[in-house]
Amino acid sequence: MNPSTRIHTRLAALAVLVLGCAQAGVLPDDRADILWHRYNGGGITIQGPSILVRKKFGDHFSVAYNHYEDMISGASIDVITQASPYKEHRKQDSLSVDVLHGKTTYSAGYIGSKENDYKATTAFASVSQDMFGDLTTVSFGFTRGWDKVGELGTTRNDAVERRNWQIGLSQILTRNLLLGLNFETSESEGFLNNPYRQVRYLDPLEALGYAYEKERYPHTRTGNAGSGQLKYYLPWHAAVSGSYRFFADTWGIRANTAELGYTQPLFHSWTLDTHVRMYSQNQADFYSDLFPFRDAQNFLARDRELAAFRNLTMGIGATWEYHVSRFSWLQKGTINVRWDRMHISYDDFRDLRVQGVAPGTEPLYILNANIFQGFISFWF
Repeated sequence: MNPSTRIHTRLAALAVLVLGCAQAGVLPDDRADILWHRYNGGGITIQGPSILVRKKFGDHFSVAYNHYEDMISGASIDVITQASPYKEHRKQDSLSVDVLHGKTTYSAGYIGSKENDYKATTAFASVSQDMFGDLTTVSFGFTRGWDKVGELGTTRNDAVERRNWQIGLSQILTRNLLLGLNFETSESEGFLNNPYRQVRYLDPLEALGYAYEKERYPHTRTGNAGSGQLKYYLPWHAAVSGSYRFFADTWGIRANTAELGYTQPLFHSWTLDTHVRMYSQNQADFYSDLFPFRDAQNFLARDRELAAFRNLTMGIGATWEYHVSRFSWLQKGTINVRWDRMHISYDDFRDLRVQGVAPGTEPLYILNANIFQGFISFWF
């Protein structure tokens, strides 16, 4: 996985973790989750377990621990055209604490992630405050990361530093309507590209009509994102939600995300939910599928995550809640399954598996993926 993708994906997830999970005035429930996830698409399979345990101590202190693993086997389009299939195993552990003082919740945590050529260390902290009769919640968060980028077969050990600031507002507008507003800014500095990835450039001396050279990225990246969410509770105990997010960074990327969701309880113990998510972005300033010649510019990228593309994801999930009377310590449990279908169409990233055509006229690449999650939760 591209280090720059790791950085911004992790920061986006942490923004949700810091601002979304730590609610002012309420400590998380005593709970354990056991999950298995699987992603399959674009020649890549990612799967593995995750275990999360939360426990309160008294009325003012809570601790959470999470262990997460990714077992990755890859033969993506880049690997097929430039390298050979690979396997990786990533492990991640995190520990967080929540402290409740009146209507204020203080949260802090640590995340450590390790794989054979990438190590990441992240610390985060946030504070949430209920105001105006508990109708308004304001949250502030900060995340700091220190990564090390390696390269198999070399002594590479390049540093990456990450910083992220978040601010959030949750407002109860009516008894059925909830508004959420969030803003975040992120900074990254260091070796931000993939040490294995290459760009291609026109070379009439090559049999394919093009040759390869290493990617070169800027050493800094700053991004800003703003989002808004509305959730409306319907009279028949269902809920409909909608959200929009805009992102812009100093690499020239502008991205829009819109999502609609619907949740419907059934038969007292079942809950069904479905959602559709649409994402689009333009290409980075220094991205090109095919450069005109070697060293055509100072910075070079052919990472498809920096290309212009559109993403449509549709998903459905189901939750069954159950009670076990023989275990007095078990309040309730749930069995949850979720399936997502993702379709990505690229506007300027071409499928190099198709040969025998003029460089730059290959068909545009399309990626389809299935994502499955199944987990069991226990409240105790």
